[in-house]
Order: sequence, then structure tokens, then C-alpha cells
Amino acid sequence: MDVRETAEYLNVSTSWLYKNSARSGLANYRFGTGSNAKIRFKVSEVEAWVKQQREIL
Repeated sequence: MDVRETAEYLNVSTSWLYKNSARSGLANYRFGTGSNAKIRFKVSEVEAWVKQQREIL
């Protein structure tokens, strides 16, 4: 999923994903370098992360 799709799925802003995804343990994959890099998320990893967050609460 791209950043927009992931943000909609998680009900967070895209800026939150850019700033906090790695810090919160949500793995992202960068394609390219610099400001033109594209960030993607694996659906299975996003779903696993959501499940893990529910268990913490």
C-alpha cells in the first residue's frame, strides 16, 4: 500500500505515517532516494501491527 492508502486504512494522517511509522514499529519500505523516494507498506505487516496495537491496549 502507498502512504495515502495506509493512512486511510489506519485512520491517521499521512504526515503521522511519515513521522512516526518507524518509531512506532510499523515497517516501511523506501524505493528511491531523497525527496523523490516512494514509501510503501506491506498489507500483511500493517494488519499484524494493528493486531499488536490492539493487544497492547
